[in-house]
Amino acid sequence: MYGLEKRESNMNSDVNKEGLQAKAELMQQEQLFACLDELKLSLTPKPHNLLPDRHANRDFFLADLFDYAMKDDGASMEAPIFTLSTKPDLTTWNWESKDGNKKIEVYPSVKGRATQFDKDVLIFVVSQMTEALNRNREDAKNRTVRFVVYDYLVSTNKPTDGREYKRLRSSFERLRGTSITTDIRTGGKRVQEGFGIIDNWTIVEKAPDDERMIAVEVTLSKWLFNAVQAHEVLTIHKDYFRLRKPLERRLYELARKHCGHQSSWKIGIELLREKCGAHSHLRAFKSQVIAIARSGTLPEYRLVYDQENDQAWFHNKNSKKLAGFIGQ
Repeated sequence: MYGLEKRESNMNSDVNKEGLQAKAELMQQEQLFACLDELKLSLTPKPHNLLPDRHANRDFFLADLFDYAMKDDGASMEAPIFTLSTKPDLTTWNWESKDGNKKIEVYPSVKGRATQFDKDVLIFVVSQMTEALNRNREDAKNRTVRFVVYDYLVSTNKPTDGREYKRLRSSFERLRGTSITTDIRTGGKRVQEGFGIIDNWTIVEKAPDDERMIAVEVTLSKWLFNAVQAHEVLTIHKDYFRLRKPLERRLYELARKHCGHQSSWKIGIELLREKCGAHSHLRAFKSQVIAIARSGTLPEYRLVYDQENDQAWFHNKNSKKLAGFIGQ
């Protein structure tokens, strides 16, 4: 009897051990799944914090939007001509290539340097001129472009109230007042003089009951006009105009230029800060980049901060290009 009881006791002990082992394995699996879920959540971008698409249904023809990036001279796209500040920026900016062969200087007017949001005017004008060139229109050879202000506001995802008309006037003044001196060629030509981002602007039609602009004319600088005539432009995503922060727009521009049709591009945070033209402390700039990376707001590109190497990685969201990167 004792032997039988001992065997039963051993069997019960074995069963208990197996039960405890199974329970331990189950707990390990649950912990593993929990870790995977946590990792998945950390890799999943937070919901986009984009501006609303204010004009989803347009009642006029809109040309494809183009950025004025200079393909032949990458430095011109890298140069932070436009300030990231939302307050009047009275600082000057100087850039020179490592070999000393290219340089650019940007000087503000008394109203400050042109801002990243002021650049919307150029994107709109350049897109219209590029479309005209693609259609072989004779008027595309003229540096002056006339447009209806309402069309501009809708195209760049802005409200159409009176305040935006006033803001546009301020943009014109900053674009005209910001001076550039450079030896960077555009369209194979070098403009050996200082010039404004735009040469001039004119109100050609006003509202009958107030000072609101209805139609305007903008004359591009020779430097920018030469780039457009040579088709030195890059297509940008329509959600560019839904980005709320100047730094988000600048980061997208750099990703657009450097990634291009590639799968990814990486850059050190300190150098990225220089290319963005940011005045903030390096630590503060890094925090801003990390916040933008977590938000996932950049169109077309995924921004990831590599803490180990202190680098920003831009990955193309296009699945085929990303697959090519992973397979490398």
